[in-house]
Formats: sequence, C-alpha cells, structure tokens
Amino acid sequence: MSPAESRPADEPRASAGAWWRGLGSEAGLVFGRRRNQLLLVGLALVPLVIGVAVRVFSNGMRGGGTDLVSRIAGSGLFLAAVAFVVTMPLFLPLVISVVAGDALAGDAQLGTVRYALIVPVSRTKWLAMKAFALFAFTCAGVAAVLVVAVVAGFALFGVHSMTLLSGDVIGVGAGLGRLVAMAGYVAASLTGLCAVGLFVSSLTEVPIAAMAGTAIVPAVCTVLLAVPQLAPIHPGLLTYHWLDLTTFLFAQPDLALLRNGLLLQAAWVVVFGSLAWARLASQDVSA
Repeated sequence: MSPAESRPADEPRASAGAWWRGLGSEAGLVFGRRRNQLLLVGLALVPLVIGVAVRVFSNGMRGGGTDLVSRIAGSGLFLAAVAFVVTMPLFLPLVISVVAGDALAGDAQLGTVRYALIVPVSRTKWLAMKAFALFAFTCAGVAAVLVVAVVAGFALFGVHSMTLLSGDVIGVGAGLGRLVAMAGYVAASLTGLCAVGLFVSSLTEVPIAAMAGTAIVPAVCTVLLAVPQLAPIHPGLLTYHWLDLTTFLFAQPDLALLRNGLLLQAAWVVVFGSLAWARLASQDVSA
C-alpha cells in the first residue's frame, strides 16, 4: 500500500491528536498564568477565612443556630455549603470574568490571534478549545473551594454528621455526596457566564475591557432581580437560579428547580456561544 493510500486512514488519528494537543496548550496557557494561579489561591482562602472566623468567634456554640453560618460549629461539612453561598454571587463570577475576558482579547492584544486564524485549523475547534480550557479552570476554582472547605471544616470543627436545613441528619459520607453534587451544580451554573465572557472577549483587543464587560453582566442581573416591577423577566436572568444550590441542604432537593437552573444556563451558552462563534467565524485575519 502506498503512502498516499494510507493517508486517509491516518487523518482522523492526526486530527484527534491535534485536538488534544491544542486543548492541552490552551489549558496550559490558562493554568500557567501567574495571575490565574493567584486567583485560585484567593478562592481557596475564602472558606479558610470563614472557618477561622467562626472558630474564633463561635463562643462555644455547637451549631444550634438556624442560619447556615452558625451551623458550621456543629458540623465542618457546613463550611463548604457556606463557602459556596458566599463565593457564588461575587468571588467565583469575578474570577471567571477575569479569565474569560482574557481568553480571546489577550490573544488579540498580543497579535497571536492572527496566526490562529491563518493556520488550517477550524475556528470552531479553536473556540471549543478556549471554552473547554475556561470550563476546566472554572471546575478547578469550584474544586479548590470545596476541598479547602472540607479539610478546614474537619480540622477546625471535627468530623460529625450533618443536620440538614429540613432537620434530617445524614452521615459524613452522605454529606460529602451532597457537597460534591452542590459543587457540580455551581460549576454548571457558571457555564452561561463563561459563554458571555468568550463573546465579550471576541469584541475587543483590550483584555481589561473584556474582563469588566463580563463582570458587569452578573452584576446587572443581580440588580434587576432586586426590582419587583421586572418580575416577568427574572426567570431569564443569568443569576436567577445561582443560589438554588441551597436545595441540596434539604432532605429532598428540588429537582425541578435544579433542572430549570441548568436549562437557563444552557440557553445562555447557546445564545452567547453562538454569538462568539459568529464573531470569530467572520473575523478577518487583518483585524
């Protein structure tokens, strides 16, 4: 068999190899930036600071309060739940906005985007690599909060069963399962923001502007949620279901609520992912 005859069979393997090499390269760029590493460290410090503060000022409480923070003293597992409630509205979106805003605008500023548009690689695949690397960083940020919160919670308050908000008591293993599910929902709830960030990042060559533009979106949505007169549009806002993560702290999580939250994020991903693709697909190499 001649080399020419064997080439078609080798093309899918070569294409798959190029995909994984490209994805690894993008992930390396995202995780290799010192700024992004510091952002992960900052996220990990949030549950540690909360845990130490509760430990110092708990005054011997054993978690008998009705609010989430006071329950931390009774079970270190609640530290992770509180950490997610605290980081979800502000810290996680801010970190994702910084990384997402730099995804395409950073390449445009450095001039490397021109080379990426010239090489014989599908722009759709290139955008997908950016999206996967960004989502991997999102998952890393969520995992950092979860792991540090669980370790700090056990170290500061001991390994105890978890009393849910509904009054039911579950074991440590079941509690960890709840927290992992909560972390998965948090990561999935940030996919819409990732798509927004990629689109905004495709509009400018100034990363700081893209970061600010991305961060403004959840902030505006939060403000709109506080206006009762805008109730008809609330279910479609990006942040509407973000704090539904607390449903995992009840004996029977509201699956319908979680499904609606995931469907909302999927809609934002489709809309803004399509806009980012259209922007990138129509972009001229001289732009």
